[in-house]
Amino acid sequence: MNRTFLLAVAALGSLAMLLGAYGFQHIGGLAPCKMCLWQRWPHAVAVGIGLLIALTGERSLGWFGALAAATTGAIGVYHAGVEWRWWEGPSSCTGSGTDLGAMSGADLLAMDTPVALVLCDEIVWQFLGLSMAGWNAVISFGLAALWIIGSQRRSS
Repeated sequence: MNRTFLLAVAALGSLAMLLGAYGFQHIGGLAPCKMCLWQRWPHAVAVGIGLLIALTGERSLGWFGALAAATTGAIGVYHAGVEWRWWEGPSSCTGSGTDLGAMSGADLLAMDTPVALVLCDEIVWQFLGLSMAGWNAVISFGLAALWIIGSQRRSS
């Protein structure tokens, strides 16, 4: 299989992940938590790298695409672990992040607070036992493998 084609598939895979996240958020009504947003940035970088490769033909840039895909995969593993309570997540977006006892009356009545706080340690959607974060990890590591195969020096 043509290695340049594999790089294109990997970049388009990250684009599909971004569009899927957009769909879940804006069509499905599932607002992202902080860590969900963290997972989107490396996909955007991977898409940009794919565009650079398409413009320059420089396949060696694919190693950076692999790094981006592996990064979002690692964030997905971390996020899934937080959801399954295997380890602590950031206190700013987990159930332990809102300490009502530490808030003043003015804080509790403030009108500028978010309508709905999306917690990173709650699973809002899952399929076959994996949450969105888990699926992001699985798919992203697969995309990283495509980036690596496509970036190797030898031609096919």
